[in-house]
Amino acid sequence: MTVYAYAESTSCVQNGTLRFHLAHTSRAPARGVVRVEDVAADLTTLTGTFEGSLWTLDVPADWSSSLYRAVFTAEGNSSEVYFVVRAATPSSPILLSIPFPTWQAYNRAGIPGESIYWTEQPNRAAKVSFDRPGGGPPPERWEEGMLRWLSPAGYDVDYCSGLDLHDGAALLSGYRLLVVNGHDEYWSAGMRDNVEEFVRRGGNLAVFSGNTCWWQFRLEDDGRTMVCYRDAAADPMATVDPGLTTVEWSSAPVNRPENGLTGVSFRRGAGTWGPYMQRMHEESYTVRFPEHWVFAGTGLGEGDKFGQGAIGYETDACDFAEVDGIPLATGRDGTPPSFVILATADLRHWHRYGQGGMATMGAFGLGAGTVFTASTVNWGNTLHDPAVDRITRNVLDRLSTRTGGWELIGGPGSFRALTVFESRLYGVAPDGGLFVRDVSAQNLRWRPAGTAPEVVAMATPREATTVHPIGLYGLTSDARLVYLNPGHASAPGAEEHAPDPGAAEQGWITLGDAPSGAVGLGMVNGELFAATAESLWRLSPDTPGWTLVDSSCDAVALTAMNGRLYAVDARGRVRTRLPVATPAEWTDLCDAGGCTVLTAHAGTLIGTGPDRPLLRRAPVPDL
Repeated sequence: MTVYAYAESTSCVQNGTLRFHLAHTSRAPARGVVRVEDVAADLTTLTGTFEGSLWTLDVPADWSSSLYRAVFTAEGNSSEVYFVVRAATPSSPILLSIPFPTWQAYNRAGIPGESIYWTEQPNRAAKVSFDRPGGGPPPERWEEGMLRWLSPAGYDVDYCSGLDLHDGAALLSGYRLLVVNGHDEYWSAGMRDNVEEFVRRGGNLAVFSGNTCWWQFRLEDDGRTMVCYRDAAADPMATVDPGLTTVEWSSAPVNRPENGLTGVSFRRGAGTWGPYMQRMHEESYTVRFPEHWVFAGTGLGEGDKFGQGAIGYETDACDFAEVDGIPLATGRDGTPPSFVILATADLRHWHRYGQGGMATMGAFGLGAGTVFTASTVNWGNTLHDPAVDRITRNVLDRLSTRTGGWELIGGPGSFRALTVFESRLYGVAPDGGLFVRDVSAQNLRWRPAGTAPEVVAMATPREATTVHPIGLYGLTSDARLVYLNPGHASAPGAEEHAPDPGAAEQGWITLGDAPSGAVGLGMVNGELFAATAESLWRLSPDTPGWTLVDSSCDAVALTAMNGRLYAVDARGRVRTRLPVATPAEWTDLCDAGGCTVLTAHAGTLIGTGPDRPLLRRAPVPDL
């Protein structure tokens, strides 16, 4: 007797009830043995018997939240059903999603009318039901490696089904980090909307997956039917609500690239299929930003290889350009401008094996939250690699807590002054050299842009006034206020990434005197504010010279942004006050991160110090 089984849901809460439907090929009553296993713990949690067409599981309240498998056996033949036990109340800051929609999409692949696969077969199904056997992990078990690694590695996480995210705003609100693992290819609009909103509100997302969020699907029949035409011409929704058409997320008429959620896409990624799948075990990642917190403790340097085999048979990537040997996301494919490329794998030679492309590991900010993506299917099955293990721990440890503070955006250097002009970050080196780089969070190289002799502090006005045109304003060690128009920079990502150095070589113009011993300069609404170690000074277009504002400044650096002054004091704290012409209280804001040089741009403070990396952070109190 062959027995077949499926569950009425892909998940059940602790202390809840889950019913299983049974069928068989014999006329005799269905009866046999059932065994329930915790897949992640590789532990049998229940054994019993079944008889008839229904079997009900009363999930004990003390069962761990995990992925489970119920195995129904009759006369030597078995049928297995996978399901998740959700936590009744969050017991961990981490929630891990199991990709049941993707498992169901591949269920009975290649059987005409039974599966959404294969992609270009005209007899593939447009709708499949969860009320049928199968829909478990594929033979390669992309998800299993991480599931088995988490608890022994010291991470007790809560689990959910991917389908739980469809109406999952309340579920997600109880967690700090959502983990996507393995091969999570199919997402509904509800899943995507809820996860994006979760991150925007301050949650974090870790994508240890590849080919992620590639196809959009819809749910019908109270969530028991999965709809995916994979073809706008066939999907009737295309003329009703085009945004819900079941095609690739990046395709018309949806036109919502998954890059907005993950930073990357299979559109620029690579694939090796069929007899060529084993090629993935030959590939490795190359480190491109070794100073980033993701690589802390790995000992990896720029250009080092790591994670051989972690590059799965499908990878995701973003469009990027090499700028002085550093990859910089272009954004042409929908990747957010905050995306930072951490590692790459050049897989263009896979064009012979399926699809040539790249893999780009990276991270970016989405609203108040952070997204990390490994951009590969097989990451979780390579956790025996020390670098893969360490990177995974770094991501889980950082993103499962309240993130904040200073973010590293460049390697160590020595600059005594910083400012931002036309989205370019300018720095003055100790020898008086003027250097420039893009203000992005990518670890771009500094390029020479002329000289800045004697300049010890710089600022740039938000907008030109009748008195102060746009450009670089500086304070010098011999107490002068100087000005330089460095010329116009090239477009981001272009080969000519810096302004014409010749413009700076024409020299700085002396505008007048400045306070002696200045350590910082800020410009607000056409006025200049200069800080010394003891005092705050102001130069207004309405006054003939600098006037003393406050004789108790205690500053080592000063900048301005959005109508407010920011200073680093001698205790290593960032303080802020309004730019008024009278003494005012400085409000303590946050730790200065070791920065002794400060500037600001687009809502962030940017700082550095002697032999310190380039850092940035939001001007908000420490968490």
